[in-house]
Amino acid sequence: MGEYGPRIAALERRAERDREALFGSDGADPADVDPDEAHERYLREGAGQAIWLYVEGRTGGRLVRFSSAEFEALERAMNGWLECYAACHGVELDAEFSVREAAQLLLDTRNVHDVAQLLTGVPDRP
Repeated sequence: MGEYGPRIAALERRAERDREALFGSDGADPADVDPDEAHERYLREGAGQAIWLYVEGRTGGRLVRFSSAEFEALERAMNGWLECYAACHGVELDAEFSVREAAQLLLDTRNVHDVAQLLTGVPDRP
């Protein structure tokens, strides 16, 4: 596991916990999650952190080579949080977005909310 491995593993565990809290696990009722407050956390403390970790690894003066397992875990975490974000807006989503694409959007827009909206289409643009 590379230098980013422990951070990626922690992000993936947090994303799994957030998904279970929102959607429930094994048919259990989801925990009491306030979607109006949670969607912001899913972006700033969740998906945004996963995307930024990728950006950091690619732009820090040397190119970090993420292992396949690290890269997949990072994408799972980001996509899990994007699914939670969409659910807070009443949209069911099976997210399969590329962290590379999300990172490029973050660099272009400098705003994780714009990244989420462009990737998921949630919420609708006026």
